[in-house]
Amino acid sequence: MRVAVTGGLIADGTGAEPMPGTVLVEGDRITAVLSPGATPSGAEVIDATGNIVAPGFIDLHSHADFSLGSSPAAESQLAQGVTTLVAGNCGWSPFPVTDLETLRAGTAFLGSKHDWSWDDLGGFAATLEPAVNLALQVGHCTLRIAVMGNARRAPSPDELRQMQDLLRAAADQGAVGFSTGLIYAPGAYASPEEVAALVATAAECDLLYSTHIRNEGAGLLAALDEAISAARRGGARLEVSHLKAVGKANHGLVDAALERLEQADDVGWDAYPYTATSTTLTTRLPTWALADGTLLDRLADPAERERIADALRSDKLLSPDSVVIASLPPGRYEESRGLSLTEIARRDDVDAAEIVLRILESHQAAVSVVNHAMSEDDVVTVLEHPRTAVASDGWIMDATGPGHPHPRNFGTFPRVLGHYARDLGIFTLAEAIRRMTSLPAARLGFSDRGVIEPGAIADLVVLDQDTIADKSTYDAPWQLSVGVDHVLVAGQLALANGKPTGLRPGRVLT
Repeated sequence: MRVAVTGGLIADGTGAEPMPGTVLVEGDRITAVLSPGATPSGAEVIDATGNIVAPGFIDLHSHADFSLGSSPAAESQLAQGVTTLVAGNCGWSPFPVTDLETLRAGTAFLGSKHDWSWDDLGGFAATLEPAVNLALQVGHCTLRIAVMGNARRAPSPDELRQMQDLLRAAADQGAVGFSTGLIYAPGAYASPEEVAALVATAAECDLLYSTHIRNEGAGLLAALDEAISAARRGGARLEVSHLKAVGKANHGLVDAALERLEQADDVGWDAYPYTATSTTLTTRLPTWALADGTLLDRLADPAERERIADALRSDKLLSPDSVVIASLPPGRYEESRGLSLTEIARRDDVDAAEIVLRILESHQAAVSVVNHAMSEDDVVTVLEHPRTAVASDGWIMDATGPGHPHPRNFGTFPRVLGHYARDLGIFTLAEAIRRMTSLPAARLGFSDRGVIEPGAIADLVVLDQDTIADKSTYDAPWQLSVGVDHVLVAGQLALANGKPTGLRPGRVLT
């Protein structure tokens, strides 16, 4: 099949000024970039007149592996122009644990309706038929659960070797990276030495090392030093996930963080264009409360329950006014979606610590929150840096659904292109596109993606630079972005005139 994308300005992904031209696609590859007005015979024409033609956006940090099974059409991603999702971030992946109940016992990253193993990589894409591509990392927390459960201790030498062997097997079977989530139990129980040993194994396998560092608040700089040291010692490519400074007292620390990162070799980082984080409610708890997967047992013990509550009351980072319930399973507190911990506590006439425990007890700890904890100045500072890649830290979503998920799931890429590039002018549109295309592709080692040039995979986006915008808000999140007209994935039209075509040409990238 031949496709000619004509009439538009080509932003080729390098950051160069967009130029008029025609992109010729044959099969799944770009075969030529022709002069303006060229219409090769026998080609299906996509008219991009007045629009920008760009490489498909690569979301370097997503959690799509836990939501793709229920939303393989990836409507929220196609509406943003995203054609490739990198998953397995923050130390969590469905691999290599083949017993989903084992994984559930260790994490609140729930919602996956599928149970697969690394041996199923080929069948995974064929079974789900995703509309977009997926590149998979293996998570440190999952490796730990597979080998030693939720034990709050150092691994034995044999257990460490088992984790390294599983990591090598994952690399052999198609993983593109290794990730840590050092605020999450059981990853938080790992010493810097354990992490460094696994990072060295990842480097041996030429995997990217992606990390949700150990502290994004007052300990931000020390946490970055730990990550940089592990990568340097092991010889790994380092990607610092969602760079930010959390907590009002820590606003402004991103300047020093960027100075640290600039001085390190082969280090990249990514960010999303919002001032709120989103994670699980269990991250508000002291990590010892989650050891051995017995949180609910601890909450059932009055003495242990009070000990956890006291820890919450002494934690200045709980910030109940800023923590909003995003999603939770049906149950006693399901009507509290969209309310802050302060609002719920006031309604129930208890303090915020008690309300956290009641919600976790009622919903089996499977609760996600939105935490309004960053400053807009910091967001702009990080986004302005030329080495910052744009990434969502989001999930695949349907067009509608329950709860109040973070708007980054729906609007990350259009928000950068519309609000920050076009409206605020913190960088050019072409530069914004580079942060979504060739920059993340280079971090992943993908030489044939992220650019428009002959021989590259034909993942393409046609967008209207005047109207592209995010519509999702914290109060009304279930709104798709606008301004992306067409999306090609491997040369097939997955989105046409702003509507999904029903084609699902995505694949697992290795």
